[in-house]
Amino acid sequence: MAVSSSDKTKSIRSVLIAGAGVMGLGIAKSFAAGGFETWLLSRRAATLGDLPRGVRATADLPKNAPDLVIESIPEELELKRELYRRLEAAYPATTLIATNTSGLDLVKLFAGMKHPERFLGAHYFQPAEVFPMVEVIAGPKTGSGALDRVAAAMAKTGKQSIVMRTPVIGFLFNRIQHAILHEAYHLVSSGACTVEDVDNVARLALGPRMCITGLLQQKDISGLTVHATAQRGIVPALAHDNTPNPDVQAMVARGEIGLPAGKGFYDWVGCDARAVREQVTGRLNALIDFLNQQQKSDRPGTRPKPRDIRRTKK
Repeated sequence: MAVSSSDKTKSIRSVLIAGAGVMGLGIAKSFAAGGFETWLLSRRAATLGDLPRGVRATADLPKNAPDLVIESIPEELELKRELYRRLEAAYPATTLIATNTSGLDLVKLFAGMKHPERFLGAHYFQPAEVFPMVEVIAGPKTGSGALDRVAAAMAKTGKQSIVMRTPVIGFLFNRIQHAILHEAYHLVSSGACTVEDVDNVARLALGPRMCITGLLQQKDISGLTVHATAQRGIVPALAHDNTPNPDVQAMVARGEIGLPAGKGFYDWVGCDARAVREQVTGRLNALIDFLNQQQKSDRPGTRPKPRDIRRTKK
């Protein structure tokens, strides 16, 4: 079936979220709040209670083709690919299909699809309904029109899109996050510091500074001369292995998966899991509101323009 030029540019009005986990529910909530017709696909549809307002649950694919499907099911390659095959069989090529994967390779995920031009990534940050940002990532053959349509839909839900036109594994957020975490795990495993030390540095030093200036702008403000010199001394000494941290992998193998199990990096026994999550979400909301207000009050002459610093531009 050929896709008309009008189909390629029409606004997204209806959305199907596949997967009713924490992320799926959060994504559905954000679309429903933005005024979209919102469906939630789950085998547990009949037993799902307390759904976000405006969200309808279904155990079967809706008969009317949605404009956009966002897949948020477990991180298993074949499980996701099977869902894509079902979606392609059920819906015309005008339905865009996005994955909320955090780390799977989009090239492998979308291989063999009949209409690869309609596949893309839409990576949310947890809690999905709180963070005002989402990554929109091109697959190997995604059309620019598909990216623009999804980014426009995200804007209607109050989210800024980071549009990536190359399918890099991990995208932007997780590549930065895992680079930091890999080094933090290495330092804890080697006995150089404790888990609490890492979190205190993140909360009280890295976090506040990045909230105000970001990661790279801060280096401009403090001056690149000292930073470049420090890089020459520190970077060679970092943990450059390509192996996931064995202590973390062992914890998960033992079932020590964090708050849900009562044990992870911390001992959560006796803690109220729901209260912990509500407290974190509430504080994140308050922090994001504060930062947005601060940005609106920037003084004249304090906003620089970003530059392309690549030595060889492609």
